Amino acid sequence: MKFFKNLFLTLVLSLSIGSIHASIDSITYVHLDSIGSEAFINFKGEGIENGVELTWSLNDEVYHYLKESGHKLVITYNTDIGAKRDKEGHKGSEWQYSELISPEATSYTFDELIGHEKYLFKLGFSKEKDTKSSLSDKKKMIWSDKVKVKTERGWGIVKLLILIGSLGFFIYGMKIMSEGIQQAAGNRLRKMLGAITSNRVKGVLTGFGITSIVQSSSVTTVMTVSFVNAGLMTLRQSAGVMMGANIGTTITAWIVLLLGFKVSISDYAFMIIALATPLLFIQKGKAKAWASALIGFCILFMGLEALKDAVPTLNEDSSIVQFFINYKDVWFGPVMFVFLGALVTIIIQSSSAAMALTLAMVSAGTIPFEVACAMVLGENIGTTITAELASLIANVHAKRSARIHSMFNIIGVFWMLLIMPYFLKLIGWIIAGDNFDPMDTEMANSGIALFHTLFNTANVLLLIWFVPQLVKLAIKSVKSKGEIDEEFHLDFISGPLGTTAELCVLEAKKEVAKFGKITSKMNKFAQTFLNSSDKKEKNKMIRKIEKYEEITDRVEVEIANYLGKVTRLEMSDEASLRMRGMLNITSDLERIGDIFYQMGKTLERKEENKIYFTPEQRDGINSMFKLVGEAFEIMNNNLNAEYGSVSLDKAIAKEREINQLRNELREVQHEYLGDSGTLNNVLIFSDLYSSLEKVGDHIINVSEHVANQNIK
Repeated sequence: MKFFKNLFLTLVLSLSIGSIHASIDSITYVHLDSIGSEAFINFKGEGIENGVELTWSLNDEVYHYLKESGHKLVITYNTDIGAKRDKEGHKGSEWQYSELISPEATSYTFDELIGHEKYLFKLGFSKEKDTKSSLSDKKKMIWSDKVKVKTERGWGIVKLLILIGSLGFFIYGMKIMSEGIQQAAGNRLRKMLGAITSNRVKGVLTGFGITSIVQSSSVTTVMTVSFVNAGLMTLRQSAGVMMGANIGTTITAWIVLLLGFKVSISDYAFMIIALATPLLFIQKGKAKAWASALIGFCILFMGLEALKDAVPTLNEDSSIVQFFINYKDVWFGPVMFVFLGALVTIIIQSSSAAMALTLAMVSAGTIPFEVACAMVLGENIGTTITAELASLIANVHAKRSARIHSMFNIIGVFWMLLIMPYFLKLIGWIIAGDNFDPMDTEMANSGIALFHTLFNTANVLLLIWFVPQLVKLAIKSVKSKGEIDEEFHLDFISGPLGTTAELCVLEAKKEVAKFGKITSKMNKFAQTFLNSSDKKEKNKMIRKIEKYEEITDRVEVEIANYLGKVTRLEMSDEASLRMRGMLNITSDLERIGDIFYQMGKTLERKEENKIYFTPEQRDGINSMFKLVGEAFEIMNNNLNAEYGSVSLDKAIAKEREINQLRNELREVQHEYLGDSGTLNNVLIFSDLYSSLEKVGDHIINVSEHVANQNIK
């Protein structure tokens, strides 16, 4: 009896448990029939290079069901265009499927998709255990909502072009900013350059100041080469300026680091541009120049932001990163990376842009800290190519100035390579003490900027005491081709046009001053011919007069053409007035050359016809030569002064002396003709003193153009 009772209870219990299981399965399947995309929580994706990273989570009930039942997840995907074509029934545009995914997974990565393409993704699972056989039956599948994700371009020719374009955007912004600052601070730049003396320390401070203002060491070095070429700066003075420019250019790295990496100026760029744009329409004052500087500043950081995004982010296993890591500790590794940095700078013609690219690559983990520091040294060498190129069309002095710049940087890199491991330890200790981590990109970038600054400062402090030796080495390494190379090369403004009208006019002013000095030498040539009895010397003087007349013609055309190009640039009213004054001055100086050329022909006729002057006639002409020479000296002093700031008193007084002497010589001529003088003698005598008086007229015209009170 007890046996049947236990059997009955067991049977009832089994039926109850079976009924409960059936009820649970029924409830679950009924729930799955009614559930939809809400089974998936926070399904989203993020584009990567040639792929997408998808993440999600599942409804708790669905997760437990899939885990207990052994069901799998699957992802279906298609391009945006492919999905539309598939909907229209086009073959070859069907949706693709991923491999089966465990329900415990919360992410999945596609890494072999088309770069820079929009994709649609859906995450799903089957109501039945055999997921693959259910894919073709929509009723058996539960899908999430569609997610649209755009893949990023993989590294290739397109990404390389984007990187180059980003770098060009950065350089363009720097150019616009530099030009705007130069226009706004043109007068101050001239005063800074005018303050240069033989004191090399002042030269360093001047180079540092100008480079810090215009944010371009290239502008400073090219200007320096130009002034040396024009004879307005000595080699020793140029050495100090070049050294100062090297320190000034380190400011750019700190600006990029602090404002480009730690503070995102690009986020506010359009707001700053919106505030600066109205200033572009203000013609008076410096508002337009400052607006250009602000807009260039914003473009620079927008380019930097694009540059950071364009630099490939690589992991430690990538071949490029491994290449840098493998060679950074080899003895020739730093030298190799120095050459790499120099090559990059030579190609893009901007050490600041090369520095920004280096910092961006460090931030992306592409290059290690030690490699970046070696590349910075190379960038210091690469930037010297700008001055070397500028000196190619200049005279021997300018070539030597550029050579000093190159030697200074090369010597600095040489001694730094010898102590580089110890110097990098010092940099690390200054940045973070014993906690410096070169793998930390923020620490590494700060270390690179500090390395750049301390290296250039230390190099200046070390080599500033050896400027005389650097000058001697430059003179030995760049041989002079003779008198023409030393003195008569006038092509210093025939190279690439300067960055701003203010600086272009300043360079032209220096050329005009040199033009006046060259023209004044013709007075001495003519006087030497008149008083010499040596036929060879007379022939030499005639050849020089003819040569200098050709020079005056060429220089007038060159300056006029140069200033014509300058008119295409934005310029202030002051620069425009100065430019017109210089055109008038060059015209007068060219006319002086023509007059001396005619005087040379007159003196040749005198020699051929054996016409002799009386002592009184010769003394009179020599006195006129002397007065004209003194007038030239006054004129040249005025040409080297600031336009609008000179006094005409000395020039006017000398002009009156010349006119008075002409009147006296005219009386001598009449007396001589009335006595027994021949007609040819009188005509040549009259021609010479009249021509010299005309030279005096043009000389006073030049001083009047310089002293024009409308130019302030």
